[in-house]
Order: sequence, then structure tokens, then C-alpha cells
Amino acid sequence: MANSSIPEDLRRFILTKIPSVPFLEALLLMRADLAQPWRRDTLAARLYVREKVAETLLAELCAAGMAAHVDTQGQDTYCYRPESPALGERIDSLADLYATHLVEVTLLIHSTLDRKAQQFADAFTWRKDT
Repeated sequence: MANSSIPEDLRRFILTKIPSVPFLEALLLMRADLAQPWRRDTLAARLYVREKVAETLLAELCAAGMAAHVDTQGQDTYCYRPESPALGERIDSLADLYATHLVEVTLLIHSTLDRKAQQFADAFTWRKDT
């Protein structure tokens, strides 16, 4: 599966909403275990990253509307919580794609040329609200 054969809607989603492989891995870990209250130390251990990196990832996931901060017994924890059903469905589709085409999705995430080209093209997209 080449980058161009990734469905266009998922390709655009990856290029515009998934800034890094650790971001995607964190998102998918949280999605896979909904009962798990995710703390930065827990996420850091599962992703093999420093706690500061995990903290940044959790903040980015919240800012992207893919996770939510939850105060559990005085501890900062996070949970998977897409801000809309449509976003949840898009993440589900991405999870399925990533499970079967990990290398292709990873290459697309790392492809700065594709990302910059997509951002340039998006700058010229007519939007209904403009």
C-alpha cells in the first residue's frame, strides 16, 4: 500500500491532525484501554519516552479534542474522549488502517514534504464559512 493508496480522507486526517508517531501511539493506547486512567508516568512507561514527553503528548491530545483531562482523587489523569462521534469514527478508521499498514502510515506521518504540500493545498480550499 503506497501513500497514495491510503484513503484520501484518512490521508488528509493524518497530515493535518497527527503530528508524530508517538502522538498516534498514545492516542491508540488510550483508545484500546478505555478503563485505564492514563497518567503521564503510565503513558511514558508504555511508550518508552520521558515523562515530560508523555505530558506534552497528553496536552496535545486534549488540545486536539481526542482526549480529556480528568481529576481522579487528586491525580492528573487523562482518558480517550473524542470531542465528536465523527472524530471517534475517523480515529477508529485510522486505528484499523494502522494495524494493517503500520509502515505506510508511519512514512506518511514522517513525510514533511507531503505535509507541507497538503497544508499549502488546504490554504486554497474554499470553505463554506468564507
